[in-house]
Amino acid sequence: MSRLQNFIRENRITEVECLVPDMSGIPRGKILPATKFIQTFEGRGLRLPEAVCVQMVTGRFAEHDEGIIDAAAGDIVMEPDENAVFMVPWYKEPTCQVVCDLVEHDGAPVDISARYVLRRVLKLYEEKGWMPIVAPELEFFLVAINKDPDYPLRPAVGLNGREESGRQAYGIDAVNEFDPVCEDIYDYCDAQGLDIDTLTHEAGAGQIEINFNHGKALDLADQVFIFKRTVRQAALRKNIYATFMAKPMQYQPGSAMHIHQSVLDIETGRNVFANPDGSDSDLLKYFVGGLQKFMPAAMPLVAPNVNSYKRLVPHADAPINVHWGRDNRTTSFRVPDSSPAARRVENRIPGADANPYLALAATLACGWLGIQQKLEPSDPITGSAYKLAHRLPQTLQESLARFHSARPLREILGERFCEAVEVVKEEEYWLYNSVISAWERENLLLNV
Repeated sequence: MSRLQNFIRENRITEVECLVPDMSGIPRGKILPATKFIQTFEGRGLRLPEAVCVQMVTGRFAEHDEGIIDAAAGDIVMEPDENAVFMVPWYKEPTCQVVCDLVEHDGAPVDISARYVLRRVLKLYEEKGWMPIVAPELEFFLVAINKDPDYPLRPAVGLNGREESGRQAYGIDAVNEFDPVCEDIYDYCDAQGLDIDTLTHEAGAGQIEINFNHGKALDLADQVFIFKRTVRQAALRKNIYATFMAKPMQYQPGSAMHIHQSVLDIETGRNVFANPDGSDSDLLKYFVGGLQKFMPAAMPLVAPNVNSYKRLVPHADAPINVHWGRDNRTTSFRVPDSSPAARRVENRIPGADANPYLALAATLACGWLGIQQKLEPSDPITGSAYKLAHRLPQTLQESLARFHSARPLREILGERFCEAVEVVKEEEYWLYNSVISAWERENLLLNV
């Protein structure tokens, strides 16, 4: 009997939610009774159309005329991962959720599925005898219920009955205003085994950051995937929204998913980013060099939405170029002061709106290319990187153009997957560009 079957029976599970992340990181899948799930699991009968891999953030399916997906082809198989099973603590009935891989009927992986793309990158490190270790930091806003998308969002009201009027970064009393929802988040995470660490109030009104303890990349991607759903559910039960939009409110900072990453030698457990004397290794420097060269081309994976680029502006607690520095939070790539065992690189570009599997795949792929090509980084900067030129793409359209031309990156991620990204994101951009905004109506309607 499998571990998954044991888990279901030991916890008296009555219902199972089978989840896969689509390209945007939205949970898609099926829900079925536990007894039916066990029967289906044994017969490999959990199936979905491959089109979920190119389902847009709007819910629509991207057009198939580019040949990425054959609309007439049969379904693909959802293969539950016994190492990615979590309780669903907000239901009364005992329910679990299991993250699934997508495979063909012969067991071959679906090469445009987000979870496989991360596995593909991790295999490169494994073949070298290495294992990436990551620790994401995730920011989000708590906002008032917003039933009409034409109206701007407003910060959620805290215990004192008032909206925050100014920035309260690291404020203890400020974060205590949201104790009811934060306590539920911690309780839900504890019930699911999500390994979260510290909680702080960030610079935005009603903005919270929760950090994860470090661990294996696929495990942390699964945890972030489940965590985002958990936070949204906890907030809804307090009659507020939690949003991971990169830039949800005008004149407020955006929300990031900073990713701390290091690489261990599997045999010895040693962090290869540090030399025995405690200095930075060449591998760390090459890793940074890879991030500097290739991250601008990987932007559709770490800044995947039109809204993402409104976060990446000067003096908004977000990077704008590819500089790196030691303990310098104005740069894209920060090497924190740390012991040799904890030597790491923090990638500060990814937004909270990114699919965690693809964001991790992107940053680790860029670092890998730097190591393989022995790319020397620029000199670290000591002042503010905001004073230097804006070098990151400033629109989704620009980032897709760079992504299209990044041959080494596409070879690592898989050409068919990269084509699928372009199909989805270009259509999303077209849909966005067809919308007439409030700014246009306000300033152009009677003036031009």
